[in-house]
Amino acid sequence: MTTLLYIPTIFGVSIEVYFILFVICFPTFFLWRWLLKKFIKVDQTRKIASWVATLIATPLIYIGIIVLLFFSMSYYPTHDFDKEKWFTDEGKRYEMSDDIIESNMLIGKTKTEIQQILGDGGNSEQSDDWYYNLGYRPGFANIDPDVLYIEFKNCKAIRVEQHKT
Repeated sequence: MTTLLYIPTIFGVSIEVYFILFVICFPTFFLWRWLLKKFIKVDQTRKIASWVATLIATPLIYIGIIVLLFFSMSYYPTHDFDKEKWFTDEGKRYEMSDDIIESNMLIGKTKTEIQQILGDGGNSEQSDDWYYNLGYRPGFANIDPDVLYIEFKNCKAIRVEQHKT
């Protein structure tokens, strides 16, 4: 089997990681050198201290950037429930789902009342389990849409939760 793209690794880490660390290293070195200029007067000692600080700080900065990227990919705003927005933007209903669940606005309501609020969503009157599509919530490798699950007992909503499909 032939590989289309071979990326060499050194000590189990791909070469592009070393390139990124190299790019981060230089501004970090000059920043440390500038900061230490106030505290260390001997130039040779300041250079050594700057390199040591750079060698410690550079991987930490790299890890911080990766963590920020993961958090930014999974961030999404939350909004109060808005009936008009619920019907017009089905792909972003997940932004309102927390408000629906936490406020218990559907608990104790009948199926007819919930249909007036959320629409029918393709749910059957005979079913005691209703699902409403919430769209794809942002997140790393999130490939499944979320749904709002409503459980009924004696034709009244007793539980509202959010699930992945």
